[in-house]
Amino acid sequence: MSGSPLVGWDDVAAVAPDGLAVLDDAGRFLRLNPAAVVLCGAGDEAELLGAPSPFALVEGAAASQVGLLEEQPDEQVAHWVPAAGTRREFAYRARRLPADPKFTVVSFRDVTAAWHRQRRIAAIARTSIAPASKGSLGSTLDAVARQIVRTDGLAGVQILILDGTGRELRLMGSAGLRHWDAFLDRLLECRDRGARLCMLDTLKERKPIVVPHRWAQIRTDPAWEPLHGYLGELNWDSFVSVPLMARGRAEGVLNAYFAPGQEIGSRTLEFLAAMAEQAALAVDYATLLQREREGARRNERQRLARDLHDSIVQQVFSIGMQANAVGVLGARGGPVPAQTVRKFADEVGALSQTVLADLRAMVHELRPSSSTRLGLEDAVSALVKSTANRTGIVIRLLCEEEEELEAVEPELAEDMYRIVAEAIHNVVKHAEATTVAIRLGVRDHTLTARVHDDGRGLPEGGGPGAVPEAVRPEDVPEADRPEGVPEGGGAAGAAWDHGYGLTTMRERAERWGGTMRIRSGAKNGTTVSVVIPLPVRVPESAPVDSDGSRSDPGAVPLHETPNPARSGS
Repeated sequence: MSGSPLVGWDDVAAVAPDGLAVLDDAGRFLRLNPAAVVLCGAGDEAELLGAPSPFALVEGAAASQVGLLEEQPDEQVAHWVPAAGTRREFAYRARRLPADPKFTVVSFRDVTAAWHRQRRIAAIARTSIAPASKGSLGSTLDAVARQIVRTDGLAGVQILILDGTGRELRLMGSAGLRHWDAFLDRLLECRDRGARLCMLDTLKERKPIVVPHRWAQIRTDPAWEPLHGYLGELNWDSFVSVPLMARGRAEGVLNAYFAPGQEIGSRTLEFLAAMAEQAALAVDYATLLQREREGARRNERQRLARDLHDSIVQQVFSIGMQANAVGVLGARGGPVPAQTVRKFADEVGALSQTVLADLRAMVHELRPSSSTRLGLEDAVSALVKSTANRTGIVIRLLCEEEEELEAVEPELAEDMYRIVAEAIHNVVKHAEATTVAIRLGVRDHTLTARVHDDGRGLPEGGGPGAVPEAVRPEDVPEADRPEGVPEGGGAAGAAWDHGYGLTTMRERAERWGGTMRIRSGAKNGTTVSVVIPLPVRVPESAPVDSDGSRSDPGAVPLHETPNPARSGS
C-alpha cells in the first residue's frame, strides 16, 4: 500500500477469509471487510464506522516480521458485545502501517465456541476433584456454582439439596445472588399466592426444565410480588433448573439464571447437566462420609465400652474383694492390727483414684448426648451452670424464641450444642476470662449462636495457637487478624492450623450450610458467631388457583414449614 493506507483495500479485503479492519489512532473503526462486518453482528459496514473497536492498539510503529494472516501464538483475545446479540470473543493480531503509523490493521476471527468449550472442560475437570479435596459440602457446592457463573457468564446459580428424608430443601451453594436469609420464606409465600415453582417440577420429573424469559413472567405476576424487589436486583432473563441425580434418585436441583441475550442451546444444557452431576457426586460423597464418620463414632464408643469393662470393672471388682477381706477380718471378733487396716485402706484408696481417673476420661464419650436428652436450650443451660460452678467464671445465657429452639431437629441441635460446648471449653482453657455472654436463638428461620468472652483474645504473631484450627484466615475480619496472616493463608496462614483443636466446629456448621466467624482483640476478648439456615420443606401439594386448577401440576409437595436458607425460583 503506497500513498494511502486504503489503496488496494477492496481487492484484499473482499477475499480475506478472516475479519480485517483498519483503526484510527483512537482505536475506532475506519474500514471493515465483509467478513469483519458479519463477525461483529452488523448489517453493513456503515453501522460500525467510527465506533470504538475492542482491539488494543500496537505500541510503536515498527513492522512485525509475522505475517498478518499467519496462525501464530502471538494472538490476543478481545471481547465484543454487539448492539443485539450475545458476547463474542475474537482472537486477533494488530500491526501498525510503517508508511502511516497512525493507522492500525487488525485481522481477527471468532473463537467464542472454542474458548467456551475449553472453559467448560476446565470447569468440569476442576469440580470433578472437589469432593476429594474440600473439607465441607457447602464450600464445594459454592465452588461449583462459581465455576458455572465464570465459565458461561451467567447472572447467577444456586444449588439446593434434599435432606436424607427427601422432604426438606436446603440451599447449600450459590454464586451471583445476594445472600438473603428470608428468601426461601418469601418463595413459599409466593407459592401460597399461586406462583409456580419450576424447581419442584424438576424434582418431580427428574429432567431439566427451561423457561425462556422467566423474569418477564415473574415481574408482571402479582403472585411473585414478595420477591419482585430481590429478583429485580439480578440482571437476568431466562431460567433453567437441572436435577442433581445420584444412584438413581434426585439429590436436589441446580438453578441457573441467564443474563439477557444468552442462548440456551443443547451444549449449554449438557454443560449444566455435567456440573449438576458433579454437584450430585459431591452430595453423595458427603453423605457417605457422614455415614462413615457416624460408624467410626459408634465403633469408638464400643471400644470405650470394652475398655471400661476390661479396666474399670476389674478395678471395682478388686475394691469389692478388699472390702470382703475387711469384712472377714471383722467377723472374727478379735482386734485387727492397725497396719493391716492401713494396708487395706491404701489399696482401696489407690484403686478408687484409678477408677475415678478412668471414669472421667471415658464418661464424656460414653454418656448420651445432652442435647438429645434435654433439648438444645436445656442442654446448653445445664452446661453453663456446671461450667460456672466448676470454674467460677460468670456465664450469662440468653435464649430467644424458645419454642423454635425446641423444634430444631435433633442432629442439628446436637451439632450446635457441640459447637457452643467447644467454644466454652476454649474460653475456660485459654482465654483467662472472668465473664462469658452466650446468645442462642432462631431469627428469620436461622439458628444463631454467639459466644463472647472478656479474656485476653487470640495471641498475636500468627504462631501456633494464634487462631483455632477450626477458623480459617478468611473467616476472621482483616482488622482482627494477627499481623502477618493474610486472607487465604500463605506461609503465615499455615501457622493458624495448629490452634486449639476446633476443626470440627466449622465442619459442624458447614454440614448444615452454615458459617462460623471469629472476632478477637487484645482488649475486647473473643467472639465466636455461628449462623445456620434452617431447612424448607418440599410442599405436600401445589397451590390451587381461583379457578380450581393447580399452578404447578405434578410438583413434588412441600409442607408449610417456615425455614429459608440462601436464595431460588
